[in-house]
Amino acid sequence: MIEVSVNGIFLTQSQASGIILKEKNGERTLPIVIGEYEAQSIALGLENIKPPRPITHDLALSLLDTCGVKIDSVLITELKNNTYYAVIRLRKNLKYWDVDARPSDAIAMAVRSMIPIFVDEEVMNIGSYDPEKGDKESIKDTMKSITDELDSLKDELKKAVENEEYEKAAELRDRIKKFESGS
Repeated sequence: MIEVSVNGIFLTQSQASGIILKEKNGERTLPIVIGEYEAQSIALGLENIKPPRPITHDLALSLLDTCGVKIDSVLITELKNNTYYAVIRLRKNLKYWDVDARPSDAIAMAVRSMIPIFVDEEVMNIGSYDPEKGDKESIKDTMKSITDELDSLKDELKKAVENEEYEKAAELRDRIKKFESGS
């Protein structure tokens, strides 16, 4: 596993949000498209801004703390079909549990509590950009592919609504939401 930190938050041409993870002992970066809410939550955590009332990620951390459970680490474990998978490794005394999570939610919790974030070596090899190798075009191609796919889904949704195909429109809307949230 490769330890990373959040290096930035970005917005694609199609207005989808994302984060850039950078390896701590290297130059590779890993872009992950995430939902707007999660991007805002990560930004609040990075800036150490506490909202007047707890948002979902703060609430989850508070619940864990109340139960005496700590987050040991966040692990980005897989990349399948342009979707990243993560686990939150929990610890209580000498017991550990891995809980399935979207990377965006896991990272939002990690940045609030200075919890280390790790990326599986294979995931980093597949999805990262390495400036030393000069594969800048591959990251542009990946982001363009993600943007094009999202734009295509939005076009299909618009046509389905225009044709009064509401069941299809609802399915497309759900696919867009899932895609934008990174799940």
